[in-house]
Amino acid sequence: MTHQPSGAAPHPHRAGRLSARILSSPIGLAWVRGREMELMHRAMGFAALGFLTLVPLLVVVAAADPASGQGFARWLGQALGVSQASQDEVESLFGMPGTALQRTTAFGLAALTVFGLTFGSAVQTGYEKVWDLPTARWHTMWRHVVFLALLVFCLLVFVNTPIPSDPAIAAAAATLGDLTGTALFFWIAQRLLLGGRVRWQALLPGAVLTALALLGLRVFSQFVFSPLIASNAVTYGPFGTVLVLQSWLVGVGVVVYGGALVGRLVHEGRVRRRLERELLS
Repeated sequence: MTHQPSGAAPHPHRAGRLSARILSSPIGLAWVRGREMELMHRAMGFAALGFLTLVPLLVVVAAADPASGQGFARWLGQALGVSQASQDEVESLFGMPGTALQRTTAFGLAALTVFGLTFGSAVQTGYEKVWDLPTARWHTMWRHVVFLALLVFCLLVFVNTPIPSDPAIAAAAATLGDLTGTALFFWIAQRLLLGGRVRWQALLPGAVLTALALLGLRVFSQFVFSPLIASNAVTYGPFGTVLVLQSWLVGVGVVVYGGALVGRLVHEGRVRRRLERELLS
């Protein structure tokens, strides 16, 4: 009988079984499906279109309502989890909202509309890839308009919600309100953009996971993006803040698509366990 010497490479069958076990695990499945749908590529597209759409749109809305402009800047700073110094740099992006509406041309509004519809189309395509659905027909483009309007409406609700005076209560209420509102928004947005082709019950795990992951991204931003904004603002000026904001939007894109993807895996696992119980009963 021969013995495998110590330090030798593992048996190929054992390595194959280990690889198959890892790939069949929830983390492995999420990794494989994420690569299949080109998650990072779609997240970068989400960031580019989101920046071209959301920031100009929020500036225009802020021009119509200066109080909302301050609220948008505050909400964006809270979403980034930045310090007070970095918060001031973020607020400088909305520094003169009153002149934005006066200087906005018809061509600028038309370009903003096109980018907005393209942004909604990109999010819809990402969700379709998550659920392996065919591309929706062209006449469903009205859903992109509704999605964009719903997004602006939810942001207006967030920034105009009164904040309790007590700091502890305010932090708890803000966290609970953000989680609930974000989960509700992504639950409705998935159903809307997918054209009702996936049931509400199947979409709920993805919406909840997306809201939780965005909260985790906020915590991560406190340690990474907040100091970057402060340092880049000194080195590059306002352009440094834009670079950090763009990087944060890439993270948001990963969370939006990744949360929906993991939510589908959670739903499929629940359905599989239910079927196994029914077979055994």
